[in-house]
Amino acid sequence: MFAVIKTGGKQYRVAANDVISVATIEGEAGTAVTFGEVMLFTDGDAVQVGAPLLEGVTVSGEIVDHGRTKKVIAFKKRRRQNSRRKRGHRQHFTTVRITEISAGGKSSKAEPRKAKAAKTETPAVASAEA
Repeated sequence: MFAVIKTGGKQYRVAANDVISVATIEGEAGTAVTFGEVMLFTDGDAVQVGAPLLEGVTVSGEIVDHGRTKKVIAFKKRRRQNSRRKRGHRQHFTTVRITEISAGGKSSKAEPRKAKAAKTETPAVASAEA
């Protein structure tokens, strides 16, 4: 089960438990977010395509964190004119984990993340016989 959502002027293909980076969304880490602009929804063989959006289909997620991308340098030089200009830009983004896709009465929820089991090693017992 997956959907195509629109946010920040871009489209994203998402499924339950996906982590995506989107344009900045207001809210703190851990806050729930709902994306209502769903353009396509599929559940196995059944495909629903919106014209342009679907009614009754929502995608829910939670904000993981906020960040800034790698710096992009805009450098302009006019040769033989002693003219140079250098500007840097870092775009803000929000990382979102998709928790649920719900359509009509069906919903696809993300399973809770399991913590990795720590390996337990038994230390070798060295017995010194004297």
